[in-house]
Amino acid sequence: MRTPLPQRAAIPGGPAPVTGVDFIPGDWAITADDVAPDMGDLAARVRSLMDLQQGRVLRLPLGGRFFDIVVTASCPEAYAVVRLLDQVQHTSDGQIDACGPVIENPARQWLIWLVPPGTSETWAPHRYAMCLGRPHQLALPPMTQTEAPGPYWLRQCRGDRLVPPTPLRDFLDRFQPGPAPHEEILANILCTIT
Repeated sequence: MRTPLPQRAAIPGGPAPVTGVDFIPGDWAITADDVAPDMGDLAARVRSLMDLQQGRVLRLPLGGRFFDIVVTASCPEAYAVVRLLDQVQHTSDGQIDACGPVIENPARQWLIWLVPPGTSETWAPHRYAMCLGRPHQLALPPMTQTEAPGPYWLRQCRGDRLVPPTPLRDFLDRFQPGPAPHEEILANILCTIT
């Protein structure tokens, strides 16, 4: 035997009952030009985010809505800059690693600072750092990778901050971490030309 489901009594003067809705078929055609340029590779981005969630390396394009990067040498002077930026970016809950996301690549002896997108367009040539944006890509280490071997997060990636480029540049001028990465890259390229 079936028991009827309880019914709520209608409220006098309340909202009118919902009647059928007529959907008007539209003649909508979306062209490739109507899709935002940075959304054309949505499937690839979703796969990348799934890789990150599963602890695999994530490749992201620089610029756009994500971030640009500043690359410096990894040395005691650069670590001093990290500590100062922790103080500049302090949080109300007293997190001691508030600098913003920084990746250390021990094999190349680099620090990779994640800065706001568009920084590469305004970053003037610098003696101790190189700034990259579009069209480059960056392979991010898994979010749980916080120590060597391999590239790791010296300062974790958080949703609420990136490294501020103005204080970063000022501190790099002051502490002068070297050798400068762009000189190393240029030297490697020149060594391969025969």
